[in-house]
Amino acid sequence: MEIEGKVKLIGETQTFGSNGFRKRELVVTTDEQYPQHIMVEFVQDKCDLLNSYGVGQDVKVSINLRGREWTNPQGQVKYFNSIQGWRIEGASQGAPAAGMPPVAPMEAFEPADNLNEEDHDDLPF
Repeated sequence: MEIEGKVKLIGETQTFGSNGFRKRELVVTTDEQYPQHIMVEFVQDKCDLLNSYGVGQDVKVSINLRGREWTNPQGQVKYFNSIQGWRIEGASQGAPAAGMPPVAPMEAFEPADNLNEEDHDDLPF
């Protein structure tokens, strides 16, 4: 799944427990009739993905929905949901991915139906 919107907040990396579990929160505001402020958690090595982004930047975030079941000391079962991010990229239209050359627009290419029928088998083997 993906969420697209504008970065509203990027939290500091938090460390929990003796095993060094790391978590960092990102809030993305969607661009729709009723904008939503969606909090996405990045954990462990994924926390560092947020270092290149800033407040106000348009982003596309790839997410997984996570659900947990917990039984409290009184024996009641409760359920919790979280949104976990695993990839983030700038959402600006037309920007090439890092390390990739730009691609010409579709109009720059000749349609395939202009080929001669004799040209269909010009392979040397």
